[in-house]
Amino acid sequence: MEIQERAGERTLLLAFSGEMDHHGVRDTLRRVELAIDAALPKTLTLDFGGVTFMDSSGIALILRAQQRVQLLDGNVVLRNVPQQARRVLDAAGISRLVTIKS
Repeated sequence: MEIQERAGERTLLLAFSGEMDHHGVRDTLRRVELAIDAALPKTLTLDFGGVTFMDSSGIALILRAQQRVQLLDGNVVLRNVPQQARRVLDAAGISRLVTIKS
């Protein structure tokens, strides 16, 4: 799992590529936490455009990021979510916690 990071004025964009599964998320989760701690974003955008597969490990990553950003009184936005990953997110009800944009 690869991750690209772009920080702005209290914003953070994290773009993922590869498979978001147990093996891919393990190291990525720590990198996401460090990026949030460094940027202290009010808005965290997670771009899933390069994700080729996602299982429940992706849900864990999103929830951890959402909890961390919520402590900053911020919000999380998901964008470019592929159809397979969207089915996983919909089944888990993630849209009740974060905004999902097409």
